[in-house]
Amino acid sequence: MKADQPEGEHLAVFERFRRVFGDRAATSKDSRTRARREPGSSAPFGAGRDPQGIADVLNALTAKLGWNSSLARSELLDSWAELVGDETAAHSTPAGIESGVLTVSCDSTAWATQLRLMRSQIIARIIERYPDAGIDSLRFDGPGVPSWKRGPRSIPGRGPRDTYG
Repeated sequence: MKADQPEGEHLAVFERFRRVFGDRAATSKDSRTRARREPGSSAPFGAGRDPQGIADVLNALTAKLGWNSSLARSELLDSWAELVGDETAAHSTPAGIESGVLTVSCDSTAWATQLRLMRSQIIARIIERYPDAGIDSLRFDGPGVPSWKRGPRSIPGRGPRDTYG
């Protein structure tokens, strides 16, 4: 047996527990209670006990759940008139957002062309006001041309052609 080892197996186990778990006799009751309390637990007058506003709570919840980008996109679509102005909003409507591209439907090709010229200003406002929306670019669509494929005037075959030749 070694000289520094206590005699008996029970004393060796006791010394090993003392090394692993510390000497309880050396600490006071209060320090044992503080050591047992886990961080972030509820304590009177402790940190994090002050009431918070509902906006702070909802912002923290949406960030935790990952809803910030979809909420920013819906806010962007709802506030289109504030973003581009009432006159421009009267002739254009945001159609949707897909893969970072905001598609805007315009009343005429002239309005679509004008908005294409204003693209950099509009995208700067969007990034400034809605950074979480994830808008990378804008696409402006004019009105579609009429289709002869369906409807009351459609005919099977090649469709209307020049028959006066």
